Amino acid sequence: MSLIQGLAAHAAGAELLPFKYDPGELGVHEVEIGITHCGVCHSDIHLISNDWGLSQYPFIPGHEIIGTITATGSGVHSLKMGQRVGLGWQSNSCGECEWCQRGLENLCPTAEATCVRRNGGYATRVRANARFVIRIPDALPSEQAAPLLCGGITVYSPMRDHGINPSSRVGIVGIGGLGHLAIQFARVFGAEVTAFSTSAAKESEARALGAHNFVNTRESKAMKEVAGTHDFILSTSNADQDWGVYINSLRPTGTLCFVGVPPSPVALQAFPLIAGIRSVTGSPIGSPNRMREMLDVAARHIITAKTECFPMAKANEAIEKVTKNKVRYRAVLAN
Repeated sequence: MSLIQGLAAHAAGAELLPFKYDPGELGVHEVEIGITHCGVCHSDIHLISNDWGLSQYPFIPGHEIIGTITATGSGVHSLKMGQRVGLGWQSNSCGECEWCQRGLENLCPTAEATCVRRNGGYATRVRANARFVIRIPDALPSEQAAPLLCGGITVYSPMRDHGINPSSRVGIVGIGGLGHLAIQFARVFGAEVTAFSTSAAKESEARALGAHNFVNTRESKAMKEVAGTHDFILSTSNADQDWGVYINSLRPTGTLCFVGVPPSPVALQAFPLIAGIRSVTGSPIGSPNRMREMLDVAARHIITAKTECFPMAKANEAIEKVTKNKVRYRAVLAN
């Protein structure tokens, strides 16, 4: 096999530079993907800066990958050469633990991430265990589908886990890369959707995406008016907020779920949780089966990411714009 070419970070926070590596022999259960598109996720930026202490340099970022199968291992029978496929955050799991056996491979304690201690999708090709490589429905354009492979599943999975349905009243905190997808999925589930944002300018777009209601979180009166009205609030925000206000916005037995990571510890009073049997939880990506389901729902209901496309060679420019929150709402690199 020839060398794989990509753009790698060689030190924490450094700009990406051209990089080649030898992928070695293709594993029995692996496939190789010729990459056409790769989303730029905030997680890539955290990995480049080593914010989570996980990164080993040099490495090629990227985990919202779409392309076509260019090689298959001898044990792969579910995928064929030339098929259009996607690969998200996870690229392997042990396949044997309790969680893998239950179809919750995303909870496997030895799960392998696509670009943690290995090379990801800002490249010409990438490899992964075939179980984590998902066929992309024909109805989804590659550029708009790429962000679904991390951003989409991150918001879809918790809504499914918490049984969101037409009787649900759902709040989405933050109208950005994750939030704009969450609004669309919550609306498809039939829920009454409220968008929470610090930016009043985002109201018209939030409503166009499917939100029934909009709350400017800078207005304390507006926040007080929604007290006790939501069954489920999904926080996609990476900023610190008064989380107690959102707990007060929940109905009894309601849940506040984090998929965005605020920089400071989340501090809450216990009494509102006790009095209303309210809960606080989080959610990481989703299993391969849940990914397939999510992509099918997106294809049938025309849910796509709003994207800005950059040539792969301009990955550093895309990263800079994402870091400064100047992309609405997802940046995608194209080979």
